[in-house]
This record gives sequence, C-alpha cells and structure tokens, in this order.
Amino acid sequence: MSTSSDRPRGRFPANLAAPGAAPAVGTARKPAEPLRPQRLLAEAVRDARRLAPPSGLGLDNPAMRQRMVERLRQDGVRCEAVLQAMLTVPRHGFVDSALAAQAYEDTSLPIGLGQTISKPSVVARMIEWLFLGQSARQAGHLGRVLEIGTGCGYQTALLAAMARQVVSMERLQPLHELARRQLAAHHTSHIHLLHGDGMLGHPPRAPYDSIVAAAGGEEVPAAWLNQLAVGGRLVAPARAQDGRGQVLVIVDRTEQGYLRTTGETVQFVPLKSGAC
Repeated sequence: MSTSSDRPRGRFPANLAAPGAAPAVGTARKPAEPLRPQRLLAEAVRDARRLAPPSGLGLDNPAMRQRMVERLRQDGVRCEAVLQAMLTVPRHGFVDSALAAQAYEDTSLPIGLGQTISKPSVVARMIEWLFLGQSARQAGHLGRVLEIGTGCGYQTALLAAMARQVVSMERLQPLHELARRQLAAHHTSHIHLLHGDGMLGHPPRAPYDSIVAAAGGEEVPAAWLNQLAVGGRLVAPARAQDGRGQVLVIVDRTEQGYLRTTGETVQFVPLKSGAC
C-alpha cells in the first residue's frame, strides 16, 4: 500500500508509450516522486468519513465512468481496450457502499484487512503495459492471464474483459471470499479465483501470456518467469537494482530468453509467501 495520497506523476518509458512499440532493454527516466498506486489506509478512512453515504448519486450512470476514463486519457493512457474495460466495469460495485461516492476519483479506498483498492490510473497503466507485449499485440487480447493479488476483484474484472482466461490468486482468505462474492454478478466462466501462495504462481494452468502483480518483492519470483509463455509479458513491482525502493519491472520472454525493462519508481505492498 502507499505512503501518500498524491496522484501518480510522470509517464511510462518512452519506448513503451505507444502500442506497437518494440520492447527495449534499459532504464527509463524516473519521475521525481514514486508512482503510488495506493495510500495509507488511515488516510483513505479519514477521507471517507468526511463524506456521507451516497444517496441518489446515480453511480450506475455511465457518465461517471466516462469522466474517469477521460481523465485517464488526459493522463496519457492510450490503449482503447483498457479504456473501454474501465468504462464498462463499475468500480463502485467493488467498494463498500459508504465509500462509493469516491469510486470514480483517482484514489485508493480501503477494502478491509488493512488493504486498499488501487488507484484507477495505476491499474490502467499496468494493464496497458501488458497490451504492449508481443502476444497481446498479435492476438488483440491478453490471452491467458495470471494475476497475483486478487484483492476486491476490480482489476480481475477488468482483466477478464480483455483476456481469454484469468487465473487470480489471493493469499488472504477473507479477500478471496470477498472477490468471489463481488465477481458473482459478472461473467465469471473464464475467471478462476484461487486462495493460495501467489509467489508460487499456478503451474497447472501455465504458461501465461500475461502476468501482473499487485505486490512487490526483492526480485520477480522465478516461478512467475518459468510460467510466462514465450512471447508473453510480465508486469510487477520489484526492488530497484540500486536497492532504493521499488520500480515496475517489465519482463518479456522470447525464444532467446528474458528481456527486462525497468519502469517508473513505485511503492506497493510487500510480496509475502504463504496463505492465510
């Protein structure tokens, strides 16, 4: 989770800024501040208390999601598949009703157990990066996706709108059950929710065309790399090579091996092993 409520600043590396761009090795220029997908739970709760529960706000009105999508477009999100999914999936349906008034702001919100739903801007950016991978460009969708960290299920629903199959793992049983309930109203036949140790991935359904993680460790787990299909792409936070904080790491698997690109500085919750 994050240590700030600031909106993310900076942009993606130039070599990944447009669909169709060829992956490249190197380190992108880092912004002055980390890209923080979430914020301190106390801050989210504090802000929520300042708002009365929504009444007659018309949260199902597509115009509210349209305004969110337009802000994302202005902030540099260009992938139409991502924007269309965020226009379709109702974010307010994945947060507590008392917080629904903030659902379409670019802010994280508490979902219980000290966890939060990530900012729409960060979710959109990370999924857009998946679409810049070779397999996604060729197929026009994300193929078979492995998501590490189901949370409340919002990103899972977005991925499902763009993928052939989504396998999503959550280590916290209560959140796994929460996501299962909240995704029940969606078309879930191609979503497989699993309670387990995300660091191990899920070998039975490997290989995956796309892998995305919402928690960062010292390094990208070898299990994830082994389960990434040739031509596939992984996007996950990991410890920066200089040891100073986290960066987004983009890994493309080719016939010759793995091609790693370093993205923006970020701050995600730590990746933990085990399930509880």
